[in-house]
Amino acid sequence: MVKRILVLLLFPIVTFAQKHHEVGIFGGTSSYYGDLQERLFPEEGYRACGGLTYKYFVHPSVGFRFGATYASLYGADSLSESSAVRARNLNFQTNLFEFHGGLEVNLLPVDFDEFKFSPYAFVGLALFYYNPYTMGPNYEKIYLRPLSTEGQGLKQYPDRNIYSLVNVGVPLGGGIKVLIGKRVFVSAEIGFRYTATDYLDDVSKSYVNMDTLFRYKGKQSVDLSFRTDELSTWDGNYPNDKFVRGDNMKKDWYWFAGLNVAIYFDAFGNVMPYKKTRCPRRIFKKDF
Repeated sequence: MVKRILVLLLFPIVTFAQKHHEVGIFGGTSSYYGDLQERLFPEEGYRACGGLTYKYFVHPSVGFRFGATYASLYGADSLSESSAVRARNLNFQTNLFEFHGGLEVNLLPVDFDEFKFSPYAFVGLALFYYNPYTMGPNYEKIYLRPLSTEGQGLKQYPDRNIYSLVNVGVPLGGGIKVLIGKRVFVSAEIGFRYTATDYLDDVSKSYVNMDTLFRYKGKQSVDLSFRTDELSTWDGNYPNDKFVRGDNMKKDWYWFAGLNVAIYFDAFGNVMPYKKTRCPRRIFKKDF
């Protein structure tokens, strides 16, 4: 019985499917949400992003999407509305390279003769590379992972492993697409990425003992782990292991928003145009 129901549900997709490809370019803006950015849509801190997209639709409503995207992410306590957060005085930047794949669903079956536009939604899986850094006192770029700013990799903190620079995320989002003529799709979309790491910004848990950090990682590690001492309001005391540095109960997010322009072309092996599969069968009366 279950098999019969599945066949009935899939029959319209398999029988009347217009398989086609879409190859395009994507450009827009990116942002991040985590310990150094408290708002999903901040007033500042946006960076450019761009990439390539490929989609293979097995039906006007259902397709598979793949893409490669480059983005730059940024976060800084100085942009916070909270005085306590501003006093922490941390900041980071990272270049991010992402490869993703997933499922895309058009809410309206886009085709040549009927729907020229459609809202759509997508979900998938992403693999990305990042490497957080900050700017030093002489505006030099300093990568943060080797400094173990929260004691990652030190024997005194066995619960803090050195984080990987390659991680996974779950893309989910949507947009609206318009078919121009028979060959060009223009889409406006936003896609959020829930990641499996809390170290996208190099901030997650608590401070560590500054003497221990100095002994094993050096002065630069201490300087960039605790930056309140750069402010004139600093009281002269360094934090200990119990002082919170980040929120390890939440993973970091990042997102892209922008326009995608794609060229539509038929899938290899298509024999009949899609509109023919939509034509009702003609019934001829036999002459007597």
